[in-house]
Amino acid sequence: MADPRTIAPATGRLGVLTPGLGAVASTFIAGVMAAREGHAVPVGSLSQLAHIRLGDRSEGRNPLIRDFVPLASLDDLVFGGWDPISPNALEAARTAGVLEERDLAPVSAQLEGVVAMDAVFDRRWVKKLDGHRVKPQTSKWDLAQALIDDIERFRADNDCDRLVMVWCGSTEAYQEPSAVHASLEAFEQGLRDDDENIAPSQIYAYAAIASGVPYANGAPNLSIDLPCMLELAAARQVPICGKDFKTGQTLMKTLIAPGLKARMLGLRGWYSTNILGNRDGEVLDDPENFKTKEMSKLGVLDTILQPELYPELYGNIDHVVRINYYPPRGDNKEGWDNIDIYGWMGYPMQIKIDFLCRDSILAAPLVLDLALFLDLAARAGQSGVQEWLSYYFKSPQPSGGLPPEHDLFIQHIKLKNTLREWMGEEPVTHAEDG
Repeated sequence: MADPRTIAPATGRLGVLTPGLGAVASTFIAGVMAAREGHAVPVGSLSQLAHIRLGDRSEGRNPLIRDFVPLASLDDLVFGGWDPISPNALEAARTAGVLEERDLAPVSAQLEGVVAMDAVFDRRWVKKLDGHRVKPQTSKWDLAQALIDDIERFRADNDCDRLVMVWCGSTEAYQEPSAVHASLEAFEQGLRDDDENIAPSQIYAYAAIASGVPYANGAPNLSIDLPCMLELAAARQVPICGKDFKTGQTLMKTLIAPGLKARMLGLRGWYSTNILGNRDGEVLDDPENFKTKEMSKLGVLDTILQPELYPELYGNIDHVVRINYYPPRGDNKEGWDNIDIYGWMGYPMQIKIDFLCRDSILAAPLVLDLALFLDLAARAGQSGVQEWLSYYFKSPQPSGGLPPEHDLFIQHIKLKNTLREWMGEEPVTHAEDG
């Protein structure tokens, strides 16, 4: 058995900061408040509900993850965030329309107390939104310093021992890395020069990491997967991870594609379309923002199916992704997939999936797990990209120059094996039971 890693205890209060206080963040906050008062069960959260097998199956050791590793308690979480539109979490939740009033009412006073800080907002990156609760500073350097001040003020005002930040804001317009992202020195000079290639999400990431706050990127934005942010995270010894919460349609792909490959069934095409009516859908109605999301969604199949190893099965796939903004649907997204497969002697078959999901209901438990696991990683002395948290993302950020792993089941084993290793238990290298 390996020696356990030294992990500082989860004493005191943990502040969870979310850039973006819209549908995802307000649903997450309301759900945690409801769970700790006994009004709801945190369904979808591995950190709260999943068991982890230790040793051989015959030993019968299957504790809950939250009893196995020293995670922060839900009772110790404090919430804060920035939003360019909503003044507090209660109004944000009511505007989003994800949760019914009967679920908001028992925690309404607490939600109203989560007051949004003025946001760093630039309409050039989200043309479909018009923010009015924005910071007055015009210099990007001054905006970064204002966020750093916000972080420290929140830490002091709420008596927080530790903080984490999880991006829950909108998808920004598509962007490729540029010279300003090549190093920390170049990025900081770019902040001073108001470089147009620095997006708001990058200013938040910089402020968090510079403040020693672990950061998770829940959108497909070019945010922390940049040399400058990796350099800063290494210098400040801060754990980071991303990107883009894996919720509806991509979750289905990472469930189905490994099964097709396991049975060596061929794939000719995978057509995916979505209809979505929330703020995210409105933002993605702009082609530049959709491209950012499209690139995140398209990267899944190749890594799972390995066409370079199986060219006769997966070497020529037509993979199409569409997202359509349809206001009547609100947060209740419909993801429809047509999958054209083939089997013995090339005979064609089809799989149809119509996933009528609730986007923020699926995302909320991911925010909780990422906050708790990033805090755990920081207390375990970890820094840089936390690849073991790939399970939660559409476009997992890899480390060490390797391609990302997209197979949900491999990601699940890696997550649990990391926890086993940190606690001095042997990894599971064969099929798990639970």
